[in-house]
Amino acid sequence: MYMKVKRLIDIVLSLIGLIALSPIFLILIVGIKLDSKGPILFKQRRVGINKKHFNILKFRTMRIDTPKDTPTHLLDNPGQYITKMGKFLRKTSLDELPQIWNIFVGQMSIIGPRPALWNQYDLITERDKYGANDVPPGLTGWAQINGRDELPIEVKAKLDGDYVKKIGLWMDIKCFFGTIISVVKSDGVVEGGTGVCAKELNSNEDTTTK
Repeated sequence: MYMKVKRLIDIVLSLIGLIALSPIFLILIVGIKLDSKGPILFKQRRVGINKKHFNILKFRTMRIDTPKDTPTHLLDNPGQYITKMGKFLRKTSLDELPQIWNIFVGQMSIIGPRPALWNQYDLITERDKYGANDVPPGLTGWAQINGRDELPIEVKAKLDGDYVKKIGLWMDIKCFFGTIISVVKSDGVVEGGTGVCAKELNSNEDTTTK
């Protein structure tokens, strides 16, 4: 029953978000275009509910000459590919805003396990153990407020499983407000870092800019 309510909440809040944040979208679009050549958005294949693939949307934060389909943490000196605007977008997590559209059309939820890359077989397999691939992926989730990029794959999957076990309105509220605190504090972000999960969130999400 809650999943139907959850979907209704997603539709209402994402629609409000698209309308209310449209001025911010416009400002960021102008900033991205003035800062570097290339598209405003990029698409990347991700794993959705029941392991069905979909294209996640994000604001582009890397130059168009970034090696294609290479996670940021595997690049030599990844910082050289991140644009000035991109650094700001990643630090503030504003590069995630286009995913509001993914939420509105039903490919994602506001709260849920972060969608894995299509070829993150280790994370996908671990999540299978906890049923974490059987719920809609989220813009943010329990793992994101408990370590984010710093978490090993096994720990991240376990946290995603804990979310599935406790899924409900109160759990989603805790994740929502916990995310706000984490973003303000920039907790757990490893930009092209050494954490094995750096390939899961911002550290790899716009390597398909071509």
